[in-house]
Order: sequence, then C-alpha cells, then structure tokens
Amino acid sequence: MQTIDLLRKLSNAFGVSGFEEQVREMIHSLVAPAVDEVKTDALGNVFAIRKSANPDAKTLMLDAHTDEIGFIVKWIESDGFLRFTPLGGWDPRIIPGHRVVIQTRSGRMQTGVIGTAPPHILSAEERKSPIPIEKMFIDIGASSLQDALDMGVQIGDPLTVHYPFEEMKDGVVTGKAFDDRAGCAVLIETAERTAGQDLGVHVVFAFVIGEEVGLRGARTAAFQIKPDLAIAVEGTIGADMPGVPENSQPVRLGRGPALSVADNSIIVSRKVLHAMEAIADAAGIPYQYKLPTYGGTDAGAIHITRGGCLAGVVSVPCRYIHSPISTLRLADFELTSRYVTELVKRLPAAVL
Repeated sequence: MQTIDLLRKLSNAFGVSGFEEQVREMIHSLVAPAVDEVKTDALGNVFAIRKSANPDAKTLMLDAHTDEIGFIVKWIESDGFLRFTPLGGWDPRIIPGHRVVIQTRSGRMQTGVIGTAPPHILSAEERKSPIPIEKMFIDIGASSLQDALDMGVQIGDPLTVHYPFEEMKDGVVTGKAFDDRAGCAVLIETAERTAGQDLGVHVVFAFVIGEEVGLRGARTAAFQIKPDLAIAVEGTIGADMPGVPENSQPVRLGRGPALSVADNSIIVSRKVLHAMEAIADAAGIPYQYKLPTYGGTDAGAIHITRGGCLAGVVSVPCRYIHSPISTLRLADFELTSRYVTELVKRLPAAVL
C-alpha cells in the first residue's frame, strides 16, 4: 500500500480513547502478513510479533498508540441536544462549530454539530472569555429526548470530529488523528520492510490503546512484553507558525524525524540518544531534536514498568495536534519511517 493511502486509511478510522475497535481491526489486517503472529490482549492492545531464531534473544518493543482524542456523550437534554465531555486533552477555544460523528451502540455513525450560544446574545464580558465545555452542546437534528434515543444515541456514546484526510500541495497532507496514526503507519511500514528477516532480537510491534487518557495501554503492554529496549513512535508538536518564536517551537516541519531528549514523562538515556544519533548519521537521515519538557509519550510508562528498560522516542512533526485537524509533510513521515527501520536493525546491538 502506498504511504499516502495508508495514512488516509488510518486517519479516517474511528478510534477515540476507549473505543479503538475499528482502528484496531484495521491495523490487525494490515500488519498480519508482515509478522509471525498477531495477538490482541484484554484491553485491546495489538501485538504484532517477529520472533528471532534465538529463543534467548533480547526483546525490542516498538510502540504507537491507536487512540485519538475525542468526546463522550454525558447527557441528553429534553429538547434533544447532547451534552458531552472530553476524552483526552482538548483546548476549549477551538471546539465550537465543528462537525462530529457519534458512534452509536449499533455501530451506526450519527452526524452532529458542536454548538454554543451565538455571540449576538452574549454579554460583552462573556464574549471576552473562551466558552467552557459545560456550555457547549451537540445538535444532531433531534427535537426531543425520545427523538435522540430513536436515532440510536445514548449516554456513553463516543464521538470525534469529522475531517476526512486530504492532500494539500507540495507533499503536505491534512487529516485528523495524526497523533498517533502517523506512528501506527510507521510501525506498519517498518514491519513490512523487515518482513522475513531475523533481526537478532524478538520484535514486538505494539499498537496500544488509551495513551491520550493516561498511557494506559502502554503500561499493561510493557508488563506483558517485558522489553529490554523500547522505542515509542509519535506524532508530535510542530509549532513552526506565525507568532511562535523559534526557540519555543518543539519541532518544525520539513526537518525530518524528531528525537526526544527529555519530556514530562522520560529523560532519554544518553547511551540510547547517542546511538540513535549515530544511526541517523550513518544512514544519512536528517533529524531534529524535540525541545525538552514538552508533552509526554508512552515511553514514559514503558521505561518504568516492571524492572524498567532503556527507551527512546522518535516523532513525526505534525502541526495542530490535539485539535480537530492536523497537517504533516510526507517527506518528514517517509524519513521517520526509514529511520525507524534502521533503528530496528541497529539499535539493539548498539545499546544492549
């Protein structure tokens, strides 16, 4: 499958935190031909396993999370409007006015629009401040509580924004959930590139749930896998945009994969970081550093599970993550994908 088609397929899939079934099944079918075995655990983590001929080989865990930020229906008003609450980190300023799809219990997708009181009827003071989520609602076209129920919508139904993947120009694409469907795509391509190879280690491509609500899947996945080394692959904070000084931009588009030095969840071992740098240099792959302290990833949970393990983080630069829609450059994605393949082949021998 072409890279752009893989990204489109994964971006368009529904997979709000806690409701990752659709994207999980998609990933299972995509990655299965490239590995020895695929397992799904009780939480919904997918483990695509490549075994070494040496039963005593070390284990490398590659991680990407399947979930995307979204919302969940928490109440249905008597007039058919829905109240909702976030799943994952949202900026309330950018929520109103977006089209959403609600996944009903039957699996049918119900379209809705996030609404608020129009500015014409707000006081001058109210217009100065962001609208709290508690004052927002979703209009699904229902006229009553019973009407909404008849449409199949219930309390507890998940929803996400509806922005289909599109190509823009000059290798830039836009879509939802690049955090972290970009990482999922990197893992799938890496599995395909290394298909049939004995890499000297057992490799587990772990597509995990619940990162956006507390690194939940990564923690239980690492407990089961017991990795000696882990690499988390993410879509991260591209902030090369007007109004943001260069020294405050975590990463920039067009500069290749981003290596994490430290963030809110992990301080990457110098041994690992230096080896990652050397591998990129040897392969002729340009890279950048993600500015320290911003954000956190599954590596934060993985490296302190059980007795702990060495871990690194590689990210695809994406603008506007944790918003309804993101952009990325295909060139950055392709460099990251190639780089992770090189890491799988070379990093275990360099650090273990």
